[in-house]
Amino acid sequence: MASPAGTASDGTRELHVLAVDDSSVDRAVIGKLLRHFKHRVTTVENGVRALELLGLDPVVNLIITDYWMPEMTGFELLKHIKDSKQLKEIPVVIMSSENEPTRIKMCLEEGAADFLLKPVRPSDVSRLFDWMM
Repeated sequence: MASPAGTASDGTRELHVLAVDDSSVDRAVIGKLLRHFKHRVTTVENGVRALELLGLDPVVNLIITDYWMPEMTGFELLKHIKDSKQLKEIPVVIMSSENEPTRIKMCLEEGAADFLLKPVRPSDVSRLFDWMM
């Protein structure tokens, strides 16, 4: 379940973001972008690991996940989250390097808060937090 965010040292609202991507490079990039905006970031390498972490500590304000991953796709992760009474209120953002309108529509219809094209830019992250704040 999402919980109220904390407050960063500069007085801004600090969110806890769970970033899910099988690419260590992409995890590092998205983690750096999110930390630049003064948010707490936890990164994991796949959807299965994300669900395990959420079972232990569901205090997450946003999940940002890659679409294509082994073991469980980002779309499957989205479906698990939206089907969970405990987790369904957490916004989920899907990322992909493939601009597939059908896939984007499918994710949004399933409950994704947004769909970002990789490479994710600082302006994408800023826009996400504008609607969350």
